[in-house]
Amino acid sequence: MAKRRNDRQEAIRDIVRSNNVRTQRMLVTKLKERNYRCTQATVSRDIADMGLKKLPEGFYVLAEDLHLQRMVSELVVDVVRTGNLVVIQAQPGTASGIAAAIDAAELPDALGSLAGNDTILVVCSTEEHGEHFETMMGKLRSTNKEL
Repeated sequence: MAKRRNDRQEAIRDIVRSNNVRTQRMLVTKLKERNYRCTQATVSRDIADMGLKKLPEGFYVLAEDLHLQRMVSELVVDVVRTGNLVVIQAQPGTASGIAAAIDAAELPDALGSLAGNDTILVVCSTEEHGEHFETMMGKLRSTNKEL
């Protein structure tokens, strides 16, 4: 039972990081697409256990990503990927703080980051992980601009 809960919560982390999840029902639907059979009540308990927060923009974010989300939405200017490498352009003087937030979030797609004054290089293990990381950064960038 605990293993299924842990696996389901790991799937929730991935879903929340890669989609703009606005409702528990949407999360149940996304979990069903991944072959997790659960009720809205189960998802509600998972949300509480994991400390998910609902942003003013109306969608869920992981507690550990909240600091990163704030930094990215306010300070990142552009995100460009080539293969498994992602280059993040930021406001001058802010790259090291953003890179530290990326590293602290322990994102599964990012192996590590290097920061200069206004540029961050994030190395991902595969091209697919690079694409996923780029998508997530785009989502975090648009959180204050979407609505």
